Amino acid sequence: MKDRNNPLLDKTLDFSVDIVTFYKNVLDSNQDKTLATQLLRSATSVGANVQEAIGAISKADFISKLHIALKEINETIYWLQVFDRTPLYKHNFRDLLTKAIEIKKIITASIKTAKSDT
Repeated sequence: MKDRNNPLLDKTLDFSVDIVTFYKNVLDSNQDKTLATQLLRSATSVGANVQEAIGAISKADFISKLHIALKEINETIYWLQVFDRTPLYKHNFRDLLTKAIEIKKIITASIKTAKSDT
């Protein structure tokens, strides 16, 4: 079930599902999964850290968790760029990159808003 009160969490959950689906396709195709595993770890960590931020015990904790999510989405963008530039796998990486960049913008804006409220 989606959390209707948190669009960022919804976007990160949907993004994680997209990445998990890509990873399953890699496994099913018997291709090397080394790089795909890196992408899976960083991409799914974004949403996990957003969820942690939602349950933060303080504003400082909230900002800290969002900073971790920001680092993870930056790593995810890197891996997506690697995949987009190499013919290792057939997938629409541009679409995933667009989604990742949108998530990054929302996280960045959320951090700025939280800091300005301090």
